[in-house]
Amino acid sequence: TLLHEINGTNNNSYMELVNHLIREVGLLPYIDTYTASWEDRFVCEVFKVNIGERKPCVLHTAQSQVLKKLLEGKSVAVSAPTSFGKSFVIDAFIAIKQPINVVILVPTVALADETRRRICRKFSHQYKIITTTDVELAEKNILVFPQERAFAYIDKLPSIDILIVDEFYKASTNFDLERSSTLLSSMVELGKKAKQRYYLAPNIHEIEENVFTEGMTFLRMDFKTVVTHAWRLYKSRPKNEDKQSFKTRKLIELINTGIGKALIYTGTYKGIEEVTTILNRNLYNKDSELLANFSDWLECNYGEKYILKDLVKHGIGIHNGQLHRSLSQIQIKLFEEQNGLDYLVSTSSIIEGVNTQAESVVLWSNKNGAHKIDYFTFRNIIGRAGRMFRYFVGRVYMLEEPPSQENTKLRLEFPDDVVKKLDGNDPGIKLNNEQYVKIQRYQDEMIELLGTDIWHRIERIPQIRSCKPSMLKIIAEKLKTDSNWPTNCDALQNNNTWEWRDALGDIIEILEYHRKGHLRYYACACSNGWKMTIKELYNTVKDYGITYEDIF
Repeated sequence: TLLHEINGTNNNSYMELVNHLIREVGLLPYIDTYTASWEDRFVCEVFKVNIGERKPCVLHTAQSQVLKKLLEGKSVAVSAPTSFGKSFVIDAFIAIKQPINVVILVPTVALADETRRRICRKFSHQYKIITTTDVELAEKNILVFPQERAFAYIDKLPSIDILIVDEFYKASTNFDLERSSTLLSSMVELGKKAKQRYYLAPNIHEIEENVFTEGMTFLRMDFKTVVTHAWRLYKSRPKNEDKQSFKTRKLIELINTGIGKALIYTGTYKGIEEVTTILNRNLYNKDSELLANFSDWLECNYGEKYILKDLVKHGIGIHNGQLHRSLSQIQIKLFEEQNGLDYLVSTSSIIEGVNTQAESVVLWSNKNGAHKIDYFTFRNIIGRAGRMFRYFVGRVYMLEEPPSQENTKLRLEFPDDVVKKLDGNDPGIKLNNEQYVKIQRYQDEMIELLGTDIWHRIERIPQIRSCKPSMLKIIAEKLKTDSNWPTNCDALQNNNTWEWRDALGDIIEILEYHRKGHLRYYACACSNGWKMTIKELYNTVKDYGITYEDIF
């Protein structure tokens, strides 16, 4: 808070006493070396490290503690706030240790792109940066991708110097039911070849004993680089005012008083529509050539009915899981520009593999879809308020009551879909007798369904290895009982994509997708994306009830 006050004055220099206080709390990057005492300047020099850039970077004391463990060769699982600066530790390790092969698993393609850009800027002259499958390895490699792509390199990598798993809490079914087993499988298979492991997560208080993090040192860091001030505005709602009217009134008051760059969490797609409508009605067009050009580009490429083209003129952006990935990235970039977007209205997608910070966070809703957010998610949301060197104080405005405080204990279960994928002769982790039996039984079942030769020929194919055993068995049973499944399969080689619909319908059926009709129609149409614009593609499928959001 003191730094925030000083930064708001005309004289931004810190007196010697302030520098000493900064040193005492470990926030060494904040020290003003021009006004600091020689002792404090000396400490800054001690904590300087190479992070792959022209000038070395000063780490804060908690970052230095983590880096020290890694440089000692220890495997570490770290829980730290969003603003901790975990990427600096990764970059410093690479720059200092010069490892041969580094694998970084991230939860989303968007975060893979963001990480790739950072890594390329610093290390592309020394390393081959790989983010896709079927790329030939070089002498030194840094591989960055979601867990599903990892299986393409398990057999290609002779060894891994360090395996880094970002947001590793998603290996728990409590946080990602659909993809957790795939992440666990990739952690096990890559872990067999890894000399060292570095797992990252926010707001974890304890890790329950498990085979996946066995032998790792758990570091829980509560070190904060910014201060958070919170206002529980929901408590001031008059009894005679309904909640929706109150939230609308308060949101308008906030934007009129000025809350700076603000992330507004809505929790649902409907919430995004509500908030963007309120903002659109109460904000003038922003005098920004940058946003005007972006709006024109959106209209040209996505159509005049695409709502985002009107929102950005007012300085409003949206972020959700149904948005074209390139648009998400552009908006994140514009949100960080001074003359860009002022408000980013979001679902939980903003905390799932996107690194962005805001001056303020508004909690419009305490829901995540149909369910209330838990304390872990709440901490992740408000952790986006504040940023080192830019927003010393992050402000949080709560329009609905947050969840009660609780400690998050990470539990990594060992589901059958992970067990059955393992090599019984070299599982890579400790197994009990029952799990060995499950591995052998699954092998016997697949051999019975497909035959020994076919199963042994395909089981090491990356696409097969990334698939859940339970789903593979369903497909194998379909093929065994019906030689004509999927219906009209040969049509998939036809250039007329409409002929694909029967085969696609059968395949989509086993996925238990609730909108299989929409998915089938779009799958037939989307292959024309090579020769049609997004606007033209939308006009082709809109009569089937498919929206822009559905397309992405």
